Amino acid sequence: MLKSTALILLSVLIFFLSGCEIKPEPPKQPVIDKTLPQVGDIKFLTEVSAIGFEWEPSFDGRVEGYYIYRSTPNSQSDKLQRVATIDDKYSSHYVDTKLQPETMYYYRFSTFSKEKRESVPSETVSASTLPLLESVSFVKAITGLPHRIKIIWRPHASQRVEAYLVEKNEFNSTQWKQIAKVNGRLSAEYIDAGLEGNHMFRYRIKAQTYDGLISKPSQIVEAGTKPLPKMVKGLSASYDIPKKVSLKWEAATEKDFSYYKIYRTLNPLLFDSYLAKTQDTSYEDLINANGRSYYYVVTSVDKDGLESLKQEVSTKGGTLTIPAPVYITSSSHDGRSITLAWKNQDGRAIKYNVSKEFSQKWSDKKEVITGIPSTSFNDTDVIRGVEYKYNVVAIDKYGLSSEDSQSILIKMPKE
Repeated sequence: MLKSTALILLSVLIFFLSGCEIKPEPPKQPVIDKTLPQVGDIKFLTEVSAIGFEWEPSFDGRVEGYYIYRSTPNSQSDKLQRVATIDDKYSSHYVDTKLQPETMYYYRFSTFSKEKRESVPSETVSASTLPLLESVSFVKAITGLPHRIKIIWRPHASQRVEAYLVEKNEFNSTQWKQIAKVNGRLSAEYIDAGLEGNHMFRYRIKAQTYDGLISKPSQIVEAGTKPLPKMVKGLSASYDIPKKVSLKWEAATEKDFSYYKIYRTLNPLLFDSYLAKTQDTSYEDLINANGRSYYYVVTSVDKDGLESLKQEVSTKGGTLTIPAPVYITSSSHDGRSITLAWKNQDGRAIKYNVSKEFSQKWSDKKEVITGIPSTSFNDTDVIRGVEYKYNVVAIDKYGLSSEDSQSILIKMPKE
């Protein structure tokens, strides 16, 4: 009955006193006193990283305490080093901690006197630590989620498990990093959120017991975040429309397409800014200016908010410029009328306006003759002795006016 109680107490010591460590004295050559009683009836219990011992204490008046010797892993059993000194002969328990899992160790015990003489060592006791706890038996990573990966597993069968450690590894790395601790044995999932789209990762799970023991890693599972929508293709931008730029592109092919986002910038070397969104494959950028240029990119967005990459090269578009000014090629008079002729430099003009200015003693006058369909004009409304100034403006089909041509001065003779 007493031995059974002692073993129970020893088991409790392994779990609750495994953090305690008795510092040994510096190793030295022992002086053996064969008359001192030996340590006997040594029992032990093992854990993953600890071994607990129990022995029959000695009540001999010469005994002060006990020395405990241990081999290092993979060393010979006769090469032991002192690892603990117990100064109370009434003690009968010791827990050796911070050991390697699944490893054989060899121990010897001896009593020592007040003069630090030692008894003949006990028989060598061999004890092996337990292997690491197995991890969860099933783990799965859910792939194809937007900006996240969901990991699920089967709860561990051991009642000793307190939590799960989730570790992640990127494909271009050999290092594993703990990203989460999930408390509770029955907890069975973790969502790794805030990830980049279309990225692959590896995951594994370790179980942690109430006393801090960590299991072996689970099987490795791989998963990737949902791919980004495909890049928008076929983007074009107009140059030949007044006061607006017309954008067009090919339709997205994804089933979960939601809308397009349009961006623009004045300079392709600068950051572009958000302009608008649409579900159509075209967009009109209204601009209250002639000859204004912008650079555009268009992206596709799916129902989960994932946005495609932008085009590597932006597309330039702009509003229509005003027509080129006309060039007056000749001017003459026959004494009764003035004739002007000019050249349309860009071919856009469909009509012309002629501006006419002159001065008389009583007033200055200016008038505009509009809608001239040809590239010449004969002015019969002239007065002898008066100087006239003419300018010609080209008008295109949109009603855009060119700048004034060069000015022509013609003075009618008095006679």
